[in-house]
Amino acid sequence: MEAKENGRRILSELMGPDYVEKKDKKRNSFNEAIQEYSEEVCFGRVWARDGIDRKQRSIINIAMLTALNRPTQLSHHIEGALNNGCTVDELKEVLLQTAVYCGLPAAGEAFRVAEDVLRARGLVD
Repeated sequence: MEAKENGRRILSELMGPDYVEKKDKKRNSFNEAIQEYSEEVCFGRVWARDGIDRKQRSIINIAMLTALNRPTQLSHHIEGALNNGCTVDELKEVLLQTAVYCGLPAAGEAFRVAEDVLRARGLVD
């Protein structure tokens, strides 16, 4: 299977088919290059590799996106982590770990983002 097609399949499995459809609706001649790069390289090649499973990849991404203070991407990857089998307690522990190494402001924002996702899914009240 071609990397781009494989990437779209993995992205759909990770984030859900609605996510891919929304991305496709936003695609235009300007952002098409970065969307294709994401599909082909990020998801079609790296996420497709053996060695670590998707849950582990999700946990790594959550920590990195917290460190980089990227709340929009963090929100998407928290969704993906839940789809990949991460539990609420595991997410909490990953984010608490980031407080030590990334700082309390970054981790506090990440907790807020995660709580919004979890609340929308009915996983916290």
